[in-house]
Amino acid sequence: MKEPLLLIGAGGHTKSCIEIIEAENRFQILGLIGSDIEKGKEVLGYKVIGSDEDLVSLKSSATYVLITIGQIKSFEPRKRTFELLKNMGYQLATIISPLARVSRSAQIGEGSIVFHNCIINSEVIVGHNCIINTGAILEHEVKVGDHSHISTGSILNGGVVVGNNSFIGSGTVVRENVNIGSNVIVGMSSKVLKNVSDHQVYI
Repeated sequence: MKEPLLLIGAGGHTKSCIEIIEAENRFQILGLIGSDIEKGKEVLGYKVIGSDEDLVSLKSSATYVLITIGQIKSFEPRKRTFELLKNMGYQLATIISPLARVSRSAQIGEGSIVFHNCIINSEVIVGHNCIINTGAILEHEVKVGDHSHISTGSILNGGVVVGNNSFIGSGTVVRENVNIGSNVIVGMSSKVLKNVSDHQVYI
């Protein structure tokens, strides 16, 4: 029997997440949590059944939730929502596409989602509430901090460390053993050859 699951978000990123959840075939999506004005809206056949104010009453229906709010401009909405849900006693589902290759020695944190065609190699550690987007490659011993987004087609070579709350743009390549700090934004198609300190925008 599939576990019931609520999705927190009703935008474009939610559509991508729904297809991964359906492919994994482990959860039954009960519905979406959006804004008050989105109630009744459908996203790929699933209805927005409530807003944040309804999370308490819905707790008895779904123990598991997944944050399907995207992360480009800021990590804050995802982080704030993660902390709210944890304080309410929800469990954050970890979703891994059946089309991803994940090493048996890798660790994927609570509330994180791994999209189609990702490769996650030996002893990689992905923190909580992360997005590892389509086609990303995380080589051996990469570490990704909580609330971070590794975007489409990025390559993190062996030993790379990404801090909490960071965004790595599509098509970025990071040289082995480079440290990228917390609260960093790395622009699309960047080549990162040296360490990047906290709170930087790197292009």
